[in-house]
Amino acid sequence: MKSLLDRQTPLGRPAPTAPADHLTLRRGAARVLLGNWTGASTVPSRTLYPHQWSWDSAFVAIGLRHLSVRRAQQELESLLAGQWADGRIPHIVFNPEVPYGAYFPSPDFWQSSRAGHDAGAPAAPETSGIVQPPVHALAAWLVHRADPAESARRGFLSRVLPRLTAWHDYLLTRRDLGGGGLAAVVHPWEPGMDNSPAWDRALARVEPAADTFRRADLDHGDPADRPTDLDYGRYVRLASTYRAAGYDDRATTHRFALEDPGFNALLVTGELALARMADHLGHDGSRHTERAAELTRRLVDRLWDDAAGIFRARDLADDTLVDHTGVAGLLPLVVPGLPADVVRALTDTLDGPRFQAPATGLVPSNDLTGPAFDATRYWRGPAWFNTAWLVERGLRTHGRGARARSLREAVVAEAGRTGFAEYVDPLTGEGRGARQFSWSAALALDLLHTGDDPGPTPAGHAPDPVLTGYDLPLTDQEELSR
Repeated sequence: MKSLLDRQTPLGRPAPTAPADHLTLRRGAARVLLGNWTGASTVPSRTLYPHQWSWDSAFVAIGLRHLSVRRAQQELESLLAGQWADGRIPHIVFNPEVPYGAYFPSPDFWQSSRAGHDAGAPAAPETSGIVQPPVHALAAWLVHRADPAESARRGFLSRVLPRLTAWHDYLLTRRDLGGGGLAAVVHPWEPGMDNSPAWDRALARVEPAADTFRRADLDHGDPADRPTDLDYGRYVRLASTYRAAGYDDRATTHRFALEDPGFNALLVTGELALARMADHLGHDGSRHTERAAELTRRLVDRLWDDAAGIFRARDLADDTLVDHTGVAGLLPLVVPGLPADVVRALTDTLDGPRFQAPATGLVPSNDLTGPAFDATRYWRGPAWFNTAWLVERGLRTHGRGARARSLREAVVAEAGRTGFAEYVDPLTGEGRGARQFSWSAALALDLLHTGDDPGPTPAGHAPDPVLTGYDLPLTDQEELSR
């Protein structure tokens, strides 16, 4: 039997107008996603990250929808199989076939089915106890729109909508630790930008765990790129304290609790996606629309720093904004309802000296001019493809088509040039971290299918602010698992 890439499908032949380099990139991205598929989900990397990660799978599904809608649905559904009864979607769903020593912290550290029993952790699969940014509802809506007929045939939306609603309810209730109406993160791994300088001050309050663990990440990553042993000890201390409290957000004394702008911006877009899902299924989506509007107001009121022209995290220990300028502060561009003056200031910041990296055209994770900038160390300077994808989407959401186009072209070019690297040195363009990284491949693939036109709008409907540029017709419905 011919391999999938050799069959006469859109994977095996380009559209008539597709440039040759785009065809090569599409085929390369497809090979990455095929190679990292485990049979039920996609690992971020075969070496460094051998399990299923939460926001990785959401980004992967967004790219997979261009190859197989069925597999994109399965990617999200396999993640939701690890959801807890309290609504949380854990940041890792563990593959029981992977040895414990292949990744730390492994299932025997988290002990989710035992320590998380009262919080509703499933008996199986084993998971972590913390979360990651809520990209899932947006991903589910985009996957649905890639083939509404297939979605309806499998009852995809009707099955995922209640689960995703419970996930957002968890964040908006149990995680409103500051009482300001925004979701808080309780571990640096939760906002997805693990080693950001934004966490340094809060982490300094945390006593590191004793040296009783072995870091598996250093088997596959350059120590100069990875978090320090000191910070890793603090990560372990925070996770073990949370575990000891049964992963109960109200029972835990949180030494680390912050409202992150990127995390909450994605919650806004997720609420808009839930509204669209509910309306499509004949339910009233106004609850989600209203929550999105209220979240947007609170995001601006609590996290916008007008003098700096960027959003900042709020440290709930002393209820102050963190003096750090990073890419998370640009991610609220994805929110359609931002005030016009905030959008102007954000785009000015994006195009100013703090985020201009001419070697790549991508967006560095940290202020290039700041004292904490490190071009190679994890989230302290390198440019990432997922944050570039979000910024590109935000630019298009607010009508900055030319700027979005230049960023889109940079993502596509750098993904192909670096072999779909995990991240990129913004000063030299050197690929860093893992290669053949799943979300780098998936999001480059998605941007190859994205134009400036917001796409067709159904008769009688206003343009969809959730989709903005992603509602393009797709043709490949072949199952990759065949």
